[in-house]
Amino acid sequence: MRKIAVVDVFFSPEHLETIRQTAQRCGFAVDFYTDGVLPVQRAGEYEIMYGRCPADTLRQAAALKWFCCSFAGADDYLSDDVYPHPGVLLTNSSGAYGPTIAEHIIMVTLMLLRQMPYFQEVVRQKKWLRSGSMRSISGSSITVVGTGDIGTNFARRAKAMDARIIRGVRRSQKPCPPHFDEVYTTDQLDEILPKTEILVLALPSTRETVGILSRERIALLPEDAIVVNVGRGTAVDQDALMEALNSGRIAGAALDVVVPEPLPPEHPLWDTKNLLLTTHISGNFSLGITRDLDVKLFCEDLENYTAGRPLERLVDRKLGY
Repeated sequence: MRKIAVVDVFFSPEHLETIRQTAQRCGFAVDFYTDGVLPVQRAGEYEIMYGRCPADTLRQAAALKWFCCSFAGADDYLSDDVYPHPGVLLTNSSGAYGPTIAEHIIMVTLMLLRQMPYFQEVVRQKKWLRSGSMRSISGSSITVVGTGDIGTNFARRAKAMDARIIRGVRRSQKPCPPHFDEVYTTDQLDEILPKTEILVLALPSTRETVGILSRERIALLPEDAIVVNVGRGTAVDQDALMEALNSGRIAGAALDVVVPEPLPPEHPLWDTKNLLLTTHISGNFSLGITRDLDVKLFCEDLENYTAGRPLERLVDRKLGY
């Protein structure tokens, strides 16, 4: 019988039962590796793998036709060297992470606008201070670089909080996605940065996105700007951003992704002023809805795969998304 391996630690018994029933309808048997480890010697048994698998395991999967990674960023699975043959289909779980990462963006944006890092330090010093100016998402000018699932989920929430204008920046000029007031291409980014109070980066790591927020572009931001990066650390010139923050050149930043990861204890980012640093936790499976959506999307594509229809979240390994 055709077989699927599900390799992840985050799924509940209900999720596993949903996968099992869908697989059964599609003519597959499923083995669940809920400790997150698929023994290499068993890799060759599976036509489909879903979850998180190291490259060494995938290379041994001689019968593999489709690998679905249970997260949105597929950076580690783009090279043909990862697979036993170049015909393996790769899909991601884009669409599952928009709600949780959008909530994270809202949280850190509000923390910066309302000076929470400053007031946390005040409290640590056991002082009772109530002064200090605060700002709001309401009436703000927002630029979102990356208008996919994450960017669109954030834009919808920011629009509901009365942002004055939300600009989307994407690789190509397509019809304006919902909740964006204007859409620009990446080669127009320089002209809108000086008008940006809140800059959100929600990008995969590709040749086009590495270094997109360069030293020169950081210099274009107004002094009251804040930067939030939830995509990949490679998008930002970290040295230039640290200099801008430490000198007060821009108002603040929140980074959930950095280079390298994990960040060494001696790295200067830890001590950078006006920086909220989190350890790549905006996504993961931190919300139940993320796990629910992840399984739902896989099961939908399993139905497509069985019926011979195109996979909805197919990744172009050359483009990187």
